[in-house]
Amino acid sequence: MSAIRSFVRREPVLFIAALAAIITCFLVPPDASYLTYLDFRTLSLLYCLMTVVNGLRQAGLFSHLAHTLCEHAANLRAIAILLVLLCFFTSMLITNDVALLTFVPFAVVVMGMAHHQRELVHVVVLQTVAANLGSMLTPVGNPQNLYLYSFYDMGFGEFLKVTFPVWALSLALLLALCLIFRKDHLDLFLGEEPGMERTPILIHAVLFLVCLLVVLRLIPWYVMLLTVLGVLLFCDRKLLLKADFMLLLTFVAFFVFSGNLARIESVSSAIRRLMDGREYWMSLLTSQVISNVPAALLLSGFTKRSHAILLGVNIGGLGTPIASLASLISLKLYSHSEHASTGRFLTEFLFANIALLLLLSCLAVLILRP
Repeated sequence: MSAIRSFVRREPVLFIAALAAIITCFLVPPDASYLTYLDFRTLSLLYCLMTVVNGLRQAGLFSHLAHTLCEHAANLRAIAILLVLLCFFTSMLITNDVALLTFVPFAVVVMGMAHHQRELVHVVVLQTVAANLGSMLTPVGNPQNLYLYSFYDMGFGEFLKVTFPVWALSLALLLALCLIFRKDHLDLFLGEEPGMERTPILIHAVLFLVCLLVVLRLIPWYVMLLTVLGVLLFCDRKLLLKADFMLLLTFVAFFVFSGNLARIESVSSAIRRLMDGREYWMSLLTSQVISNVPAALLLSGFTKRSHAILLGVNIGGLGTPIASLASLISLKLYSHSEHASTGRFLTEFLFANIALLLLLSCLAVLILRP
């Protein structure tokens, strides 16, 4: 029982998804149709991207980038803007959670060396918002985008047409929020530049391009999967086991759950009626309760209004700390820093998130208006 309780605390979303899937299996007995539930293209892309980005991170690329950019910052505002924008722009390609895992610890070190620990909470809150909003621009920015892009068979141009206006406004609002930092002079020395392993970076950069070719539908997903597996089995087989398999299992569980719900006519009809004309708000509100990745997996099967779902789950990553599970990464990393105040973090987090959610929702309603 203690092992089960520990698992539930570590992976609450996976536990709930698995439980929901198992319950629906009694209502819709397993058969050959279950195989049609699984989106193997999305699962393969997600696995390969997680693995390749972990390789780039392990080789020191992102640490080197952060060190180089921040080394010559002249004042507090400049360093804060750089730390926030690092999360915003890199999350478009390396996902929001990897951006936060990489740059929040770096921010903790930098703000400590600059003797501005009190301002750290502002920086980490804005880094969290930046990663969640910056990642919305591209299909590879976060798991829900990757899934919706594939599920609705969107074109890359169509995807950007929906996400770019909100992304651009998010950037402007983040820069405005960064004005809270003073222009205090910094005499900051970050030490020796972190090393980079150039050969692994080159290998993983090529594999990343292979993943992008699948995103753009220029090569089949199984060619990518075989390429990544083949190269890494030869170069770095340990990396193959460092993907977030709990996230992949969460996807599988929600595929089964939503697939079974769609086959229960009374339930399926009720959800469709409830969502009709309310897709954006339903996906946004559902994200606040179960987070935006499960919300995308659950609701997409009941509507063809892809743009509303896409904006709803991305803007819906703002709001509560569980609206985007990446936000919990920031909270955990910040809470382990010196002089951390979790209560202050949550207060500022909720204020910034709710304010941005309301402002961006106004633009989303205009974009979705018939």
